[in-house]
Amino acid sequence: MQHNQENNETTLKKDIHEGQIEQHIAQVTRELRQGFELLAKFPASVTILGSSHTKAEEPNYIKAKELAKRIVEELKYAVVTGGGPGIMEAANHGAAEASGHSAGLSISLPHEHAANAYSNHHLKFSYFFTRKTMLTFAAEAFVFFPGGYGTFDELFSILTLVQTGKIPRVPILLVDSSFWNNFKAYLKELMCEAYGNIDARDLEIFEITDSLDDVMDRIKKAPVSEWWRNIN
Repeated sequence: MQHNQENNETTLKKDIHEGQIEQHIAQVTRELRQGFELLAKFPASVTILGSSHTKAEEPNYIKAKELAKRIVEELKYAVVTGGGPGIMEAANHGAAEASGHSAGLSISLPHEHAANAYSNHHLKFSYFFTRKTMLTFAAEAFVFFPGGYGTFDELFSILTLVQTGKIPRVPILLVDSSFWNNFKAYLKELMCEAYGNIDARDLEIFEITDSLDDVMDRIKKAPVSEWWRNIN
């Protein structure tokens, strides 16, 4: 009797476990499908990322807002962000002022702020990895403002994809030299020269600038590609 009870409990636990796995797989599939379908609506886009803590009165918020506005007005590109406050809000806000398309790809977190109100295309993700796939999968250029762990997570993902040839070389533009020059010095002095973990040419994958004119010039020169719609 006890043996049968233990077998029944084991079977029940297995069924519950397998059911949970199927739920996770279904949710992951749903988030990826919705993300790909959304990105496919935009013939060309620029992804803008940065800190969720940047305030509306700070220079980088104002810059991100102006940049997104120019991207829409001068290029008619869509703007893609992480959908939250700070730099993400600024970029969605600028695109909205220019009456352009902007996507906010937000994440469900217990302590996170609500999604900003400026994107006219919005998806909320349960999983960081599905959201990051969408944020880093396809864009004509990636612009990073100063940020924290999340911003660096997204930045290193893009750098790795370019370094390994998983995506074509695209402009990766880091705005605010007072922040990013220290980052580059760390990569050069420790990762490259002291430990040899990256090559000197890997430091050329990204560019640091303070000029929105430079950013716009690099975006304008970048080819519009549909490689990701035909990925193997």
